[in-house]
Amino acid sequence: MPQPPGHDETVRMRSDGTDNRPPVEASRPTPAEADTPGAQNSFPDSFPADGEVDDTRPVPRDWLSGAPEGDDVETTGSVEPAETTAYVEPVETTAYVEPVGTTAYVEPVQAPAAPDDDVPPASSATGVLPGTGAGDGGEGPPPPWVDDAQGSPWWRRRALLVPAGAVAVLAAVYGVDLLLSSGDVPRSTVVAGVEIGGLSPAAAADKLETELGDRVAADRPVVADDVEGVFSPTRAGVRLDAEGTVAAADDQPLNPWTRISTFFSDREVEPVIAVDESAVADELGSFDAQLATFAEQVDRAPVDATIAIEGTTASVVAPADGRTLDREGARNAITGALTDEPDGASSLELPVEVDPVDVEAAEAERVLTETVEPALAAPVAVTGGTGGATAEVPAAAIAASLTFTPTEDGELQVGIDPAELQTALGDELAVFGTPAKDASFEVSGGTVRVVPSVDGTGIDPAHLVEQLLPVLDDPAPRSVTAEPGPVPAELTTQEAEALGIREEISSFTTTISNPRSGENIRVVAAEVDGALVLPGETFSLNTFTGPRGTAQGYVPATVISGGELSTAVGGGISQFATTMFNAVFFAGLEDVFHKPHSFYISRYPAGREATVYEGAIDLQWKNDSETGVYVDTRWTPSSLTVTFYGTKRYEIESISSERRNPRTPAVIEKVDDGDCIPQSGVPGFDITVTRVFKDLATGAEIKREDFRTRYNAEAVINCVPKPEGPGGPPASPSPRPEGTAPSGAPAPGGRPGDRRPAGRRVR
Repeated sequence: MPQPPGHDETVRMRSDGTDNRPPVEASRPTPAEADTPGAQNSFPDSFPADGEVDDTRPVPRDWLSGAPEGDDVETTGSVEPAETTAYVEPVETTAYVEPVGTTAYVEPVQAPAAPDDDVPPASSATGVLPGTGAGDGGEGPPPPWVDDAQGSPWWRRRALLVPAGAVAVLAAVYGVDLLLSSGDVPRSTVVAGVEIGGLSPAAAADKLETELGDRVAADRPVVADDVEGVFSPTRAGVRLDAEGTVAAADDQPLNPWTRISTFFSDREVEPVIAVDESAVADELGSFDAQLATFAEQVDRAPVDATIAIEGTTASVVAPADGRTLDREGARNAITGALTDEPDGASSLELPVEVDPVDVEAAEAERVLTETVEPALAAPVAVTGGTGGATAEVPAAAIAASLTFTPTEDGELQVGIDPAELQTALGDELAVFGTPAKDASFEVSGGTVRVVPSVDGTGIDPAHLVEQLLPVLDDPAPRSVTAEPGPVPAELTTQEAEALGIREEISSFTTTISNPRSGENIRVVAAEVDGALVLPGETFSLNTFTGPRGTAQGYVPATVISGGELSTAVGGGISQFATTMFNAVFFAGLEDVFHKPHSFYISRYPAGREATVYEGAIDLQWKNDSETGVYVDTRWTPSSLTVTFYGTKRYEIESISSERRNPRTPAVIEKVDDGDCIPQSGVPGFDITVTRVFKDLATGAEIKREDFRTRYNAEAVINCVPKPEGPGGPPASPSPRPEGTAPSGAPAPGGRPGDRRPAGRRVR
């Protein structure tokens, strides 16, 4: 049996292809097949029986490593057979390269024994190896597994070792830094100028509380435009949340670059400001309430330039832009400044939104010069009456009825109010006819009926205004021709009947015991008698009566001032207010504003009474029904009754709670200097009165409304005479007068609005 040649370390490549590359084999031999002679070996060109070898030539190992070919290796051309092949000393392994393309299959085999000297080395023709570069004959880069020229493995090259080492060092430093700072506030953390970096959370919170706590709690002067005020964080329950601030700053940054930057710059963290609702001083002390109170002083509507008239003298009123406190911006500004060091010399400026005016001062000056001054220079004659009757519209009536209306295009429009003109003229135009008479209501025997209206004849004020306007800027003398005609009533019979005033809806009576207070009650009752309050209108006692002084018939009587009894003109009006309030209560009408007395007065129902004081404390109620309300008053020297007529809606029940939280009067000895009024003292207490609304037909409860009242204890005041020297007789104390009046500021029961509608008189 022929013996295959011995193994060597060469790779034999066939030169069958035209491109000097071995052809693709159908299959790859297994290791066993490669080493086993015989017919079963599928290796191409197996050794023939005659001992002939194939026509391959040895390829050195350097070629596998990408070494350049020698001069005897061609990259192109035909295959030249070689005479002999070099014998290579066998080594531990040989490589078999599969002749498919350029892919090599390397397989370890057993090292064969050294060949016998008798066996000649195999010889064969060798083929020309193709180039490994791209294209023909070009030298390409070595395979990726080939080492560099110095023979070092790729993973030991210096170009890779230096960066890898640097990364490893940085990673170690990062880990150590992260480990050492774990649990502490990150390095270089600053809160409102306070350095807390590197501290434990507890130490950082203590430091913030110490250095920022008082700063946050300090009162802050504020200013908006020209309005100054003070914001109190303490009253608002505003405080520094030191723990929350530390929690916000406590997370260690994981970004390496962020950690590196903290070595060179600060890490700013905003302080956390908290609001403790339980620490709010009172209902006016909260953040929003303080802002709202301040905004009341700041906010104003734009005031256009206009003309003011005093008597018959006119002058320009300068314009003022409107402004509104930017509440959200103000809140942010205050919150942002809480951690700043307070500066007593300056105020925190709050943002204001400006609403410009439509009419500038120059326009008002023009109207004053061109229209108003000529209009007030002389009266206007009215001629054409029956029998040559004439009348005159005096300059004072013109001045009282002139109106000035700003327009969107910046002009100031001059007009005349017909109602004001008619009031100012009085009976001046009566020579031209008879005045109209409005419909009214008459109460008799507990029932009410409508008194029909009467149209008049004469000059219609509205038509007279149309005649006057064109001649206002004419020089004197000037006149208009009267055009008498029918004058309709302002409230017609049909309108009065449609108001639904047909029955009594409530009535209340109080007792009068002091003659001087009783006189004031009589005067105010006469003023209010016949008032008509239309649906949706609000009645204001102070507005309806106007001033209550001696000129109006009021006299001095007892009032409560500063917690003590004293005397003032108009004392006793509170009894009328109490009587009217109870009529409102039992009619089921809306209580807009009322204030109970500061002390309890036994002749009034506890918790269901009211006081008034001119210019300070008012009684206001709204007709929230769909029908009108007619007010009828009845006065006698010993009693006052106020009755409302309209359409009854509810059955009203009053429920009073027990008197609670009793307060004992103090005892005060006061030197009698002529105005001391002794007081016997009245205990104070709290009480709640509930108004229950019931259905008229079924008696079923519809709703409830509570009125809570707190009465102070009225002090016991003993009037002590002035010393008149040793053994001097004491002065006798003056008797305590009856009657009461208001004191103090508004209290529960509603809040008065800016507008004080009054109702109207219908007699």
